[in-house]
Amino acid sequence: MFQSFETKSAPQFGRERVTALRDGFAELGIDGFLVPRADEYQGEYVPESAERLSWLTGFTGSAGMALITQREAIVFVDGRYVTQLAEQVDGTVFSGGDLVGEPPHAWIAKHAPKGFRLGIDPWLHAGAEVRRLEKALAEIGGTLVSLAHNPLDAIWSDRPAEPVGALTIQREEFAGKPAGDKLSEIARQTEAKGLSAVLITDPSSVAWIFNVRGADVPHTPHPLARAIVFSNGKAELFIDAAKLGSEEAAYLDALALRRDPSEFLGRLAEVSKDGARILIDPDLTPLALTAAIVAAGGEVIEGIDPAKLPRACKNSAELDGSAKAHLQDGAAVVEFLCWLDGQTPGSITEIDAVKMLEATRARVGQSMQNPLKDVSFDTISGAGEHAAIMHYRVTSESNRQILPGELFLIDSGAQYVNGTTDITRTVAVGSVSEDRKRFFTLVLKGMIAISMAKFPKGTRGCDLDPLARSALWKAGADFAHGTGHGVGSYLSVHEGPQRISRMSTQELLPGMILSNEPGYYRPGAFGIRIENLIFVNDAAPVEGGDMPVLSFETLTWCPIDRRLVVPSLMTSEELQWLNDYHAVVREKLMPLIDKDSVKTWLAAATAPISG
Repeated sequence: MFQSFETKSAPQFGRERVTALRDGFAELGIDGFLVPRADEYQGEYVPESAERLSWLTGFTGSAGMALITQREAIVFVDGRYVTQLAEQVDGTVFSGGDLVGEPPHAWIAKHAPKGFRLGIDPWLHAGAEVRRLEKALAEIGGTLVSLAHNPLDAIWSDRPAEPVGALTIQREEFAGKPAGDKLSEIARQTEAKGLSAVLITDPSSVAWIFNVRGADVPHTPHPLARAIVFSNGKAELFIDAAKLGSEEAAYLDALALRRDPSEFLGRLAEVSKDGARILIDPDLTPLALTAAIVAAGGEVIEGIDPAKLPRACKNSAELDGSAKAHLQDGAAVVEFLCWLDGQTPGSITEIDAVKMLEATRARVGQSMQNPLKDVSFDTISGAGEHAAIMHYRVTSESNRQILPGELFLIDSGAQYVNGTTDITRTVAVGSVSEDRKRFFTLVLKGMIAISMAKFPKGTRGCDLDPLARSALWKAGADFAHGTGHGVGSYLSVHEGPQRISRMSTQELLPGMILSNEPGYYRPGAFGIRIENLIFVNDAAPVEGGDMPVLSFETLTWCPIDRRLVVPSLMTSEELQWLNDYHAVVREKLMPLIDKDSVKTWLAAATAPISG
């Protein structure tokens, strides 16, 4: 298995660990300390050695931050994790905070005492966030204290070692562009802006620029590494040699000067001398690196990571690879759904479903000679009330049977060398109530609205987000997560800057891959989410229109549970979309399926629905 079901949360240790952390405050000269869910590379997915928030609090979600003071211990999470937080932390030690509505800097400005001294690990906080903290502290006469060592690490006696996962080369047939060309383009941009060099601190950008993939982080194939690209076209890559075989080392040596990560700070100081102008992305670069540039006499120039937008706007080879990966993945998920439908309700568990889906993906991958490399995240396999936990992770302790009359939600994805997938299907287990069918249909209407959208150039994710919510809003309901996130090309399943959400101001550009996943969640009862991946494309001219428009093309092909659809709640256009979608699913996947029983199931699952 690429994922485990062991219980990672340890709330029983929260009190003693918080006490031990507080005991060091006086010596450090601080009144509080921030513990983010981030590593030294500012990644969403982090190695075990960087799971500080989880170790301290018991909370295992992928986004959050703890503020520990002498009196308070607050874990800030967004709407996706409110239920999970309540279940995973000791409520007598920790209280919950709102990561979106009142994040730590806002809480400090409003609630912290005058003169509050906040300690941070400068490797775990990027410049943009640091400025917000400094502004909040200034309002109360407080101080931000950048600590030389993380005090939490000092009390984490069994902290795992840093990873040394093997690096692989991403062949040009999948990358679509040589790494040398990417480096040359970044160097030209750097020179044109009058800069000395650009600092690449995002491992996904390192992977994309150098056409390599890694194995340092769970389910996300990027190597933990940094790079400096100079305006003269030269580059230096800071990566542990233990991650490289002879072929990989020779490949990288032809592109850049390789150095050990331990040399990075010293080398950064050298290149920053004499007023060198160094570009950094303030959302991705730790304060420790910004401070090192300034201390050495360099000038920090803030701008967007030069790989961020090119990485997001997939080229034709990347889009073609993703399309093929999704067809293979769709065939595997169809086989799994057929198996699931054939099980007697109440006879299998959430973990049984996860194991079968992964095994099916592996079998199909072998038969199609495109092996499953990993899952793209821990599968969310939730029945009944567990489906209402948006990022539920099934463990041996939480595992339960999938019972008749329930909705079962399975959100999963895969990593193939030619693409990253992410798909959610919610299915009926036996006969379910009309109320659940009603909400399923409302969610489906939102998903279809995004799928059918046509929009002018310049449209942002926040402009389209209401389309996914309109039907739910009319019913007095909503969902507390974004409608869609960006997806990488055999990289992170969560990729920026593209999103469809209330807060996304990034223009949607051709080639960007996004998820389309509205949902509805009733705590303690049921949850619904339907998700396809889509990409931005130039649309055919609209008859009678007077401007060019963009649209979304679908990548994910897999049936949507017809048994949960209430046709009377849908327009004729929506029903036509669903029937057309199912017709294409049937056409594309039937030739890829090698079992007659699965073909029979697929034909029934994609049969037209009449109004």
